[in-house]
Amino acid sequence: MSISTLRLNIIVQSGRKTMKNHLLALKYFNKQQLQSLIVRAIMLKNESADDILHNQLTGKTACLLFEKPSTRTRVSFEAAMYGMGGQVIFMPARDSQLGRGEPLKDTARVLARYVDCIVVRTFGQDVVAELAKYSTVPVINALTDLYHPCQILSDLMTVIEQKGAPENLKIVWLGDGNNMANTWIEAASIFGFSLTLACPEGYDPDQTILKEAQQRAQRPITLLRDPKEAIADADVINVDVWASMGQEEEQEQRLAIFQPYQLSSELLGLAADDAVVLHCLPAHRGEEITEEVLEGPQCVAFDQAENKMHIHKAILERFINSGMEQ
Repeated sequence: MSISTLRLNIIVQSGRKTMKNHLLALKYFNKQQLQSLIVRAIMLKNESADDILHNQLTGKTACLLFEKPSTRTRVSFEAAMYGMGGQVIFMPARDSQLGRGEPLKDTARVLARYVDCIVVRTFGQDVVAELAKYSTVPVINALTDLYHPCQILSDLMTVIEQKGAPENLKIVWLGDGNNMANTWIEAASIFGFSLTLACPEGYDPDQTILKEAQQRAQRPITLLRDPKEAIADADVINVDVWASMGQEEEQEQRLAIFQPYQLSSELLGLAADDAVVLHCLPAHRGEEITEEVLEGPQCVAFDQAENKMHIHKAILERFINSGMEQ
């Protein structure tokens, strides 16, 4: 091996990203690291409101590799990247070699030579994990069936804007123990706030995630069956659709099982008077939430949707330009 080749290998090895430089799940980061992303997102939001232009990602390109359809996640990531001066390549899996069975490790190693970041929306958490293992550029989890870390960061940003520090709040999750619930559980164990989940039997969050988070938690993370008991005196109430993508065949069955968990004005009346309602959208009015509550003064779902773009700006800037501090 020549000296020049040896030097090149050393440079490549030193440039490889560690788990801290990919955003696969919140559990890989501490409170200070995640708080810094939220603080930066709020700063970028305020600067945009003052017509300050951002160019921190000029000359950078992000690839959006999506196996699941999306409106808010796709547009907010694209708007975030363009809003920071960068470029976007959107690539649905069906249009790529990934859809034809190319090994993930090959996809990761090729894309990493073309772009500065890979944003992935897919089914299995193992997909983003393997892409991150072989990619030398940051891999961002834009949703898997197990986690939705970027969404929960934007939700926490909304909570902080509306209610202040989450550590002092009672936050409640109503409905399916899905990827959103799993990620709220991890967030509670990291940020140190109280979290109460109300889920029907058989639709609980991932038990390993729940138990590990409960062991780390500073305040209670509680799983209940009764939505009325869960929502009592809540400061923040989260709801989501009852049947996620890939569960459409269960829609009718779930409608009957989840009906007691619908966030109506009556149920909301059991929460604190100044409680806020979160919904990551799209909403199924008349199912998980009533029209009256969704359009009511306590619901901040559309502020929450806007904040996805701002938190994505902060995430892309941090991971592409410098990575997270170890």
